Amino acid sequence: MEIVNNGVKTFEDSGYARIDKWNEEKTEELSKHYKAILELIGEDTKREGLLDTPLRVAKAIQFLTKGYNIEPKDILKSAIFKEDYKQMVIVKDIELYSMCEHHMIPFYGKAHVAYIPNEYITGLSKIAHVVEAYARRLQVQERLTMQIRDCIQETLNPMGVAVVIEAAHMCMQMRGVQKQNSVTTTSAFTGAFLRNTKTREEFIHLIGSKLH
Repeated sequence: MEIVNNGVKTFEDSGYARIDKWNEEKTEELSKHYKAILELIGEDTKREGLLDTPLRVAKAIQFLTKGYNIEPKDILKSAIFKEDYKQMVIVKDIELYSMCEHHMIPFYGKAHVAYIPNEYITGLSKIAHVVEAYARRLQVQERLTMQIRDCIQETLNPMGVAVVIEAAHMCMQMRGVQKQNSVTTTSAFTGAFLRNTKTREEFIHLIGSKLH
């Protein structure tokens, strides 16, 4: 059930509640700009279908770029545990949605992340949260890949980190060269994944295998 109270939207279902909040001043200012953009491209902002569009887009862009308000290292630090495990930990097929900083058009795909612990591990969901935090910013795929790698390396100090991202870019699909089936792959490694070819090959093999 959806409840709206003082501009705060709450979704309740059997004891669980999700609350969506927006900065009112920022939302109002963004809404004005989006209304102006609609008018500049020739739309009638007074017609029924567009009456609330500037407000909806103002809220949407804040959600799509919410990563600016998140410190990814703090995500990992919130769930660090001492553990005598020194084998590869892989979280693969992490869905990601981001926006290209050149045209502000989405790119989307999957991230595969691995690390080899050095006394400390982190909660598995935290790896996915780190990917999300960096993805929800204006990005280029190359930088996104390195940011995820560096965050894990600097926070957990593992024996090595590996990150591979496969993504489709709508700036290539719906404009410009208009190639629908192209996929971009980027990778970044540290430590054992960088020095040891067999370790790196094992990671590549595992993320390509269907074990489930």
